[in-house]
Amino acid sequence: MAGATTPASGALVRLCLPSLLLFLYRCEAVEMERTLAMIKPDGLSGKYTEAIKEVILDSGFHIVKETEVQLDAERASVFYAEHSQRSFFDSLVKYITSGPVLAMVLERPDAVAQWRTLIGPTDAKKAKTSHPNSIRAMCGLDSEKNCVHGSDSPESADREISFFFGEAESVTVEHDEL
Repeated sequence: MAGATTPASGALVRLCLPSLLLFLYRCEAVEMERTLAMIKPDGLSGKYTEAIKEVILDSGFHIVKETEVQLDAERASVFYAEHSQRSFFDSLVKYITSGPVLAMVLERPDAVAQWRTLIGPTDAKKAKTSHPNSIRAMCGLDSEKNCVHGSDSPESADREISFFFGEAESVTVEHDEL
């Protein structure tokens, strides 16, 4: 008989239902975080884009948005404003404007820290020794031409995402997970 219950099936529901409800309660939300990832001109011209994206996806990130842009000196100076008083600033602006960049919004739990770990140390020469599996070890040349950029904090991520994609959006997003 369709829809009929037996004493055994009723007992199974009474036994499993509390556990199922507890599981659903504990899994109600997972905090996702967003960060900015940028493939710099040497990464794009060196044809590393697909390899970098593969590493990103294999590491549990979702690429939420992406855009390829050519920065001019004015926009590059705004993006790197925090370095404006440093000796390498002019060289950095010249380098980042030497070709297009690919800006991406990446999402996963603890995205900022996970992306920084994945890209490795700023100096690609050091990364080749100390973090040989990092993205900078794979395609970077030195501390300037290091192939990729990553936000250093959730606040920086929010500002940098807004710089490339417009309206600021919170870097922390809740997703239901069942």
